[in-house]
Amino acid sequence: MASSMLKTHSFIFFLILFFINVIANRWSDYEVFGKYISISSLGLKRERLSHLHFYFHDVVSGKNATAIRVTAEAPLTNRSSPFIFGDVYVVDDPLMIEPDINSKIVGKAQGSYVVASQGELSLLMVLNFAFTEGKYNGSTLSVLGRNEVLSTVREMPIVGGNGVFRFARGYAQVRTHSITQIHAIVEYNVFVVHYC
Repeated sequence: MASSMLKTHSFIFFLILFFINVIANRWSDYEVFGKYISISSLGLKRERLSHLHFYFHDVVSGKNATAIRVTAEAPLTNRSSPFIFGDVYVVDDPLMIEPDINSKIVGKAQGSYVVASQGELSLLMVLNFAFTEGKYNGSTLSVLGRNEVLSTVREMPIVGGNGVFRFARGYAQVRTHSITQIHAIVEYNVFVVHYC
């Protein structure tokens, strides 16, 4: 009887150890999936506020168009206006140091915008600013926000970045420099906090 009880206790003790091991292994899997680390462990030291200034050139028609309307529409869509609610444009716009179309290119605005309002010319902007010059070469900033085109000044959030702009956050202050039916030149003042 004592031998049988010893076997039962040994078996229960073995089960307890087994379940502790299973639980410990499962917990360590969670630690591998996500854990807190310090910014310095990534080689990042301090935050910096940077100001970038450039001009966005958006050309919506012609042989050198940089913004192309995606052609998906309902059969009854009214095409009396160049911008209609629901229109989607894919862009690869140059970012230039000056408003002049022949000035130095410092990057590209790549992404899309959607006419997202039925009552005014308001766009949902989803863009990456991919920089090609100087210390920002190879780095990007990501913009996601509302652009009420006919407002004098508008702001759009900077929601991230890479390269020099890892962990970026900030905003872009936007002003239309000039606009025609085919070409818009838009001034961007970007204020971004990032680590260096």
